[in-house]
Amino acid sequence: MDNARFLKLILGVNALLPLGLLLFDAASATLGANPIEYFLRATGVMTLVMLLATLAVTPLRKLFGWNILIKSRRMLGLLAFLYCSIHLVTYSIFDKSGNITAIVSDVAQRPFIAVGMAAFLVMLPLAVTSTNGAIKKLGGKNWQRLHRLSYLVAILGVVHFWMIVKSDLFYPALFAAGLAVLFGIRLFYRKTAKKEGQKPGLALRPD
Repeated sequence: MDNARFLKLILGVNALLPLGLLLFDAASATLGANPIEYFLRATGVMTLVMLLATLAVTPLRKLFGWNILIKSRRMLGLLAFLYCSIHLVTYSIFDKSGNITAIVSDVAQRPFIAVGMAAFLVMLPLAVTSTNGAIKKLGGKNWQRLHRLSYLVAILGVVHFWMIVKSDLFYPALFAAGLAVLFGIRLFYRKTAKKEGQKPGLALRPD
């Protein structure tokens, strides 16, 4: 097994471990007094973790020369979509019993639900086009423009989390700070590349 595959294996196992523990606790009925809320919160946090990990790949390559990370970016992005999908299914099926009317009413009356739904809808085409075939079909430049929406997804995710938490804002603020740093690094290298007459090298694309 080469280094890139070994890294993907390590990252994949560690990314899926929280899900495995959640499912085990759910099967054991040890998720606490409000298991649905706990499951929702945990999968939401893991979605943000995977999103920021995906967005961190190129800055880490630029800063430290860790080019091997590029091979794991598509996997990290799809893991973010996996956690987001489980988060949505938990809300729609287990919390709202699949009642479309109740879900629509919730979206209309609770802004943080609407923001979360918007994040999922923006993420959906990114997941669908996370293939080499999609790059060829859309064209490299169009594909890159589309996948820059990853940052919008992360912003919506952080805002969604921030709106849910009413008292302790430490963790939403932590994610917001991490996202701000990633934005800052991206902008810095884009400006540097423009000054040097080079093309920005921070495009988001699969391996």
